[in-house]
This record gives sequence, C-alpha cells and structure tokens, in this order.
Amino acid sequence: MRKLISLRVFQIAIIVLVALFIGYFYGTRSIILSWKSYRPVIAISSKSAPIGATLDMRLFYEVLDKVNQDYYDKTKLDTRELLYGAINGMLGSLKDPYTSFFPPKQNSDFKTQLAGEFTGIGAELSLSTDNRIMVVAPLDDAPADKSGIAAGDIILEVDGQETAGWTVARAVEKIRGPKGSTVVLNVLHEGKNSAVEIKVVRGLIFVKSVDGWVKSFSCKDRCLEDSRGLPIAYIRLSQFGDKTNDEWISVVNSLNQKINGVNNFKGIILDLRNNPGGYLNDAVFISSEFLRNGAVVIQENSAKQQETLSVSRVGTLYEHPLIVLVNRGSASASEIVAGALRDHNRAKLLGDTSFGKGTIQQAVDVDNGASVHISVAKWLTPAGFWIDKKGIDPDILVKYDPSASAKLGRGLDNQLEAAIRELLK
Repeated sequence: MRKLISLRVFQIAIIVLVALFIGYFYGTRSIILSWKSYRPVIAISSKSAPIGATLDMRLFYEVLDKVNQDYYDKTKLDTRELLYGAINGMLGSLKDPYTSFFPPKQNSDFKTQLAGEFTGIGAELSLSTDNRIMVVAPLDDAPADKSGIAAGDIILEVDGQETAGWTVARAVEKIRGPKGSTVVLNVLHEGKNSAVEIKVVRGLIFVKSVDGWVKSFSCKDRCLEDSRGLPIAYIRLSQFGDKTNDEWISVVNSLNQKINGVNNFKGIILDLRNNPGGYLNDAVFISSEFLRNGAVVIQENSAKQQETLSVSRVGTLYEHPLIVLVNRGSASASEIVAGALRDHNRAKLLGDTSFGKGTIQQAVDVDNGASVHISVAKWLTPAGFWIDKKGIDPDILVKYDPSASAKLGRGLDNQLEAAIRELLK
C-alpha cells in the first residue's frame, strides 16, 4: 500500500478519462505526471506577470468588471466558474490536448479512478488531431465495450449536444453519471462515413490490471486448445494503476509455478491492446520483468536535458520467447513497455500501430482541490525514437478482424491466434 504523504510526487504520462470519469491515463508511479500538492489561497491579489514573462492583466480585469456590471442574467455570474472558463481558454490556446485544467470534482474523480474502481461507461478519451472527442480505448467488458464503442471512434454528440469545441474535461462531465443511468452518444466509427446512435447504460467499473493463463494449443487450420499441444503463457495487462504491480507479481508467480518443469514451453504473449497507460514506474517495473538491464525510457525536457530510467529489478521472465500484442488503443505507459522491449530486441510486436502519446505532463493541485496538467517534456524509446502522433508500428501487422475472430474458440481473436501461431513456429 502506498503511504500517504503531504507532498506526493507521481509521474503520469497520458491523462486518460476512464469510466464515468472517462479518464485520462494518458504513466513514482504514473505517466508521466509529476504531482505536486499544495493549497494556496485563491484570491485576485496581484496583477503581476509570471517570472520571466511580460503580461498586462488589465484587459482581463476590465472584461471581468464589465461582465459583472452589465451582463443581463446575473444568475449566471459565478466568479469561480468564470475563472475556470478563463483558465480553460488560456490552456486551450496551446492546442495541446494533454495540457488541461481539472475543477475540484473532476480532479477528485481522476484520482479515484486510478485506484481501479469507479462508475461510468468505461472508456478513455482524448482529442483527435482535428480536435474532436476521440475514444482512445474502451475498457474490457465495460459498458462502452459491450455497446460496440471502439478505439478511434469519434463522439460527435452527447445526449443531443454537439461536442465540437469541447475539451476532454467537458466531455467527461457530460458523459459521466450515476450507475444505471443512460447516456446517448452519437458515434462515428473509425473508417465509416456516417454516425450511429449508441445508448450506454453507466455501470460500476472494476478494473483488474493483470490477468493470465497457461494453456496448450495445436494450430492447423485453426488454433485450438489441446492438452496434447504445446504450452504457452498469456498475460493481459489492461492498465498501469494503483494495484498493477501487486497484481502483476501475483499473476507472474502463479504462471511461473505452472511453467517450471513444463516440457516444450514455447513462450509468452503480453497483451497490451486497449491499454491506455498509467504510472511510469509501473511501466519500468513491468519492462524489468523481461529485461536483464538497460534503459527503459528517456525523458527530455524543454532544455533538451535527458533523464534515463533503466531496468529497476531482477525479473523472472527474461529467458522465454515473447510476443507483445498492441493496437490503436495501446497508449502512453503501454507504449513505453512496447518500445523498450522492441528496442532491446526482446520481443516481437504483433497487431496494429499504437496510439502515439509521447509527451509528459506535470499535474499540480491548486485552489481547493482543482488541478492543472501541463505538458513539460517528451519521452523517447531507448533507441531515441519519439513516437508522438505516430505510434509504434508492429513487427507483424495483423489487423483485428471481427468476422474471423467470431469463428475462433472462446477467448480467442484473430490477433491473439496469430501470436499463438508465431510462438508455435
């Protein structure tokens, strides 16, 4: 359990909005947030510009005074909400979807969802390159996933309201709601020309970060579970959250007990599909399971100064062949893991190109529980590649095929089957 301290420093990489607070995850521990907590008194007591900046704030106060004096509907004049709106506008001018302001309730929800239990629809949101509300990934078996929402989908409307010009925080606010309630989304599926209406019933979301199994397969026309076949291990990593490392140790210990002494063990499949990211130190921890030594990720700040995070522990799975499954929903911390294993020639990547989230945010708590998340650096793979807006291309390209997947055995899909075939070669 993590100890509570007055000054907590996290590193988070993609601020993702999950579930009802369809969250940002988007990696000691997070991506890649350096989290500072303090409680300043918010009061307009100074019009001084920030250090190193020349800024005349008289225009802001002049406009604020005019609004307070002359706006016809005084019921809408909430000074704090006006301030929040001004902050959102200021950050929006940067045209950086990951630099954002979280009012107190949204900030509280954000921190709560990192614990892996919350209510909502279970999806991660970001802004697309053309500033539309985009689904990074639905959580496995969450309401969004069961309703047919997929990575890359664009949410055009929420309960009849157009999302054009919305921030991710506003989308979260509108989509969230109590368990059992329904939100109506107008969704444009990736690659489609027309949108569809999807009704999603919000639910209680429990996110188990890690799961796995050891099974034997025979592959001819199809790959089928077969006790007389060849054994492989499968690990599904759905996020990098508060409980990930503990869950990982438990699952890996169980797998090792099953693997030890097994003849003809063929290798491991690490499934990072639709994993939106999370804590940076978790990404280093997971990567260290498969690497003996070396760099995992490089952070580079605005002054071009670099810091390298390297293998942090002695792992138990670095001798077995490894396939890593990735897709468009693999973002942030999951891309750090995939990039590290690829650059060290430790694994083959199979699936589709990953999301492409390569910047680092600093989160600072301000004003009665609100927070601001600011992009302060970028991260590079060990070989020095910056994957932002490009993603990581797989070594073996296998597009997800719903029709082909439906014909396979329970728990299999065409990408997972391709990974099994690759290990059994």
